Amino acid sequence: MPTPPSTPPYPLTPVQTRPRSPSTFPSPPTSPSSGMTNPTSPTQPAISLHQPNGKKGSSKHNKIFRRVRAVFRSFPIITPACKIPVSLHGNRLHDGHVGGTRMTGTLFGHRKARVSLAIQESPGSLPILLLELTIPTGKLLQDMGVGLVRIALECEKKANDKTKIEDEPIWTLFCNGRKCGYAVKREPTDEDLNVMQTLRVVSMGAGVIPTGDGADQPADGELTYMRAFFERVAGSKDSETYYMLNPDGNNGPELSLFFVRL
Repeated sequence: MPTPPSTPPYPLTPVQTRPRSPSTFPSPPTSPSSGMTNPTSPTQPAISLHQPNGKKGSSKHNKIFRRVRAVFRSFPIITPACKIPVSLHGNRLHDGHVGGTRMTGTLFGHRKARVSLAIQESPGSLPILLLELTIPTGKLLQDMGVGLVRIALECEKKANDKTKIEDEPIWTLFCNGRKCGYAVKREPTDEDLNVMQTLRVVSMGAGVIPTGDGADQPADGELTYMRAFFERVAGSKDSETYYMLNPDGNNGPELSLFFVRL
C-alpha cells in the first residue's frame, strides 16, 4: 500500500479575508414602500378623556365640607307649621339631597352579555368607578323601563380596614331585593375607553353604539348604553348611594344604587 506523502505536492498559502464594512451589508427595509408592510389594525378613536378633578387637591375641601355638614346635622329638626306640597308622580328623593354630588353614570354592554356601570365626574373624564354586574344588559334595561330598579351592593366589613368603599374589589348583588350574583370592580379596558370616548359629548340618553363595519351583528347582541346624571350621597365611610336624576321631573327610567359594608 503506498504511503501518503508527508508534505503536500503544492504549497499552501493562507487565505486572507477582508472585513466587510457595515455599509456593504444589505439594510432591512425601514418603510412600507421598501417591501415590508405592517398589518393594519382597526381604526379606533383617539382617547381624549381627562383625569378626574377630584383625584388630587380636594381632600382639604372635603374635610371642611364634612365638618360644616356635621355642625348642621347637630341642629334640632324644626317642623314647619305649613305643609309643603309633594308631588306623588315626580321623583321622590331624587330632586336633591343635601350634600349630594352630581355625577355621570353610564350603563353599557351587549344585550346578552353582562352589563357594566361606569361612574364619571363628567362625560369627558375617565371613570372613577367601573363595575361589571352579573345581570344581562338587555334584562336590566327592560326592568328599568317597567319601573324603579333598586340595586344593592353589599360586602363584608373588615376590622381595621381603611379601604375606601369605592375601592372594594367584589360585592354581593341584590336587584329589587333578590340576590342576583355579584359585582366586580375592574380597570377600564380599551373597549370601555372607546365607549366612553364615543359618548364624551352625550350628557344623557340611550341608544346603540355601532361596532365594526356593521356587516355582522355580534353573537351577544348590540352594544347598547344608557347615560344619565346621578346624585352621589355619602352616608358614612361604609355606605354610599347613587340616585338617578331625571330631567324636568318626568317619569323616565329610575335607578338607585346602594353600596353598603356590613
